[in-house]
Amino acid sequence: MEPTRGEWIYGRRPVLELLRAGRRHIYEAALPADERPSAELAEVRRLALAARLPVRSLTRRELDALAEGGHHQGVAVRAGAYPYVGFDQVAHDVRERADALVLLLDHVEDPQNVGSLLRSAEAAGATGVVLPEDRAAGVTPAAVRASAGASEHLRVARVVNLARAMRELKEAGIWLVGLDAGGGGERPHTEVDCRGRLGIVVGAEGEGLGRLVRETCDFVARIPMAGKVASLNAGVAGAILLFEALRQRARA
Repeated sequence: MEPTRGEWIYGRRPVLELLRAGRRHIYEAALPADERPSAELAEVRRLALAARLPVRSLTRRELDALAEGGHHQGVAVRAGAYPYVGFDQVAHDVRERADALVLLLDHVEDPQNVGSLLRSAEAAGATGVVLPEDRAAGVTPAAVRASAGASEHLRVARVVNLARAMRELKEAGIWLVGLDAGGGGERPHTEVDCRGRLGIVVGAEGEGLGRLVRETCDFVARIPMAGKVASLNAGVAGAILLFEALRQRARA
């Protein structure tokens, strides 16, 4: 074993979902030496042994070091890099599914927001997710942790130019709705038809949608606010529109 290879994914739910998804190469698992009875830890151990993984027994202090202070809940695995898919795969899935739902993130930089959005996208039945390669958080261990492992069940593609990717998705038959609250012309999110092929575009923290990205959207939606704050967290705003899409599709 080479301890410098791979990255440590930690937390009971993220590790369970990673093991269940079976999409990554896993080098080893680490469990607490003083393990207390727990259904989740027992399931992690069962899955690790079934996959014939080396299982190390570590102290809490050693697990703290592996997770670099993160909340590991007594379990971690050393896994290969996140298995991104090619953008062509996402475009193909859009063409194949009349109800395709794609989440696109316009330079969202906080791994916590990315993870939260990935969790919502998976729960809403998203077909795929598209992220820019530059000036944006990828599916890092922190994002996996924030997604509670939902990232391991999603098809996520990274692209050089998000606006270009959006145009290609439109050629595949998708309608694009961006979330913004400051450029004018936005309609309430409940007035957007979210049935059929749909791409939901969430802007960066603070800056919102970039000019080209906004112009490439077919519609721009806003979430009505009744309080004193100006806007919602990107992860919350994206989740609201994802589940509005799910609500409309369920009624249809």
